[in-house]
Amino acid sequence: MSSSSSSNRRTGGFLRCCLVVFAVSSALYVSGPALYWRFKKGIRWGGVGDGGNILPSCGPCICDCPPPLALLNVAPVLINLSITDCGRHDPDLNEEMEKQFVDLLTEELRLHETVAEEHSHHMNLTFIEARRLASQYQQEAEKCNTATETCEEAREKSQAALTKEKKVTATWERRARQLGWEGA
Repeated sequence: MSSSSSSNRRTGGFLRCCLVVFAVSSALYVSGPALYWRFKKGIRWGGVGDGGNILPSCGPCICDCPPPLALLNVAPVLINLSITDCGRHDPDLNEEMEKQFVDLLTEELRLHETVAEEHSHHMNLTFIEARRLASQYQQEAEKCNTATETCEEAREKSQAALTKEKKVTATWERRARQLGWEGA
């Protein structure tokens, strides 16, 4: 295990070293030519006869160069060429491009089909879960309705029993008063 971690550390150090070398190389590659020309223009060599003093710079060059030729003047045919025109008249390239286009369309249709199947599968699972929950809620509602009906029946029975008991009590109280009872 310790050899694995030391190997990982060596690999990490090596990668860091490679990244630093790559970064320095990239920076020199990008900025090197500009630095080269700047230093070349900035350094002037001293002459042998003047004791190593810096010689004055040359005056501006005066030249009668013709203006650079434009690409359109050299090859006016390039104006009519475009990327969409490239290979249009090549039957082999057209056939290959059609194959690639058909392959791309086929792949896109497969992807759409896969997405549709996944969506359908998800919807089916959601529907099954909804039906299960609806069934569960229906059973709970039936239990509640049964309990409510049972309670209502028990209330009606107890009310009927109470009414009957009140009648019996009233009858006994009336008899007791007839026999001389003076209660509250």
